Amino acid sequence: MKKQFEIVDQQTDFVVINKRPNVNFHDEGEAGSGLFNQVKEYLAVNELYPVHRLDKMTSGLIIFAKSLVCAQQFQQLFSQHKIQKYYLAISDKKPRKKQGLIKGDMVKSRRGSWKLLRTQANPAISQFFSYSVEEGKRLYLIKPHSGKTHQIRVALSSIGAPIIGDVNYYPKQSVPVKTPDQHSSDRGYLHAYALTFQLDQKQYQYVLPPTDGVEFLATAVVNTLDELQQPWLLDWPKI
Repeated sequence: MKKQFEIVDQQTDFVVINKRPNVNFHDEGEAGSGLFNQVKEYLAVNELYPVHRLDKMTSGLIIFAKSLVCAQQFQQLFSQHKIQKYYLAISDKKPRKKQGLIKGDMVKSRRGSWKLLRTQANPAISQFFSYSVEEGKRLYLIKPHSGKTHQIRVALSSIGAPIIGDVNYYPKQSVPVKTPDQHSSDRGYLHAYALTFQLDQKQYQYVLPPTDGVEFLATAVVNTLDELQQPWLLDWPKI
């Protein structure tokens, strides 16, 4: 089986990898080992702890702890919102707004999907900017402040800008009739782009441009990302 990840950084207590798109986190029966067991086997370690996850379609940065103590440290950082995460997405739909805040409660919808409500009891919160990268397409830089299932996918769908290749939230009627497949994109265009956090009094910063997907590798997208190499320095919309 082709290795479905690359090592980005390996520290004594944790490892950061680049997950390829269309890779499930857990094993898929006859389809083979999922990401977790692939990484564990590659590192040849007895202990490995996931501290966060990415959807199957999502590529990019993900952390695994090598000890229970380190995993607990990461869980505390996540619960205190001290790990900053930044994602990239591409949509070919015109959004109702081009930057700002997307906030609302999330509830289960149909066929494993979720939807955003206007209520604010326990809201999913996402800040975002968007950039025109070519005719009819926008690149989104998103900073989630909560870690809810499908949060970014639901957030962008809620402003009329579903992610290209997202089989859950991209509307069927937007795909050309001549296409036999409901979703003809080569991948779902969501990527975990950057991480920054402090652990044991040391600051860590990771930025990883996408390496898969014709839309992500388009010249206009690459040029835009050249100007977004330190996303934590941007003047993010107020929460």
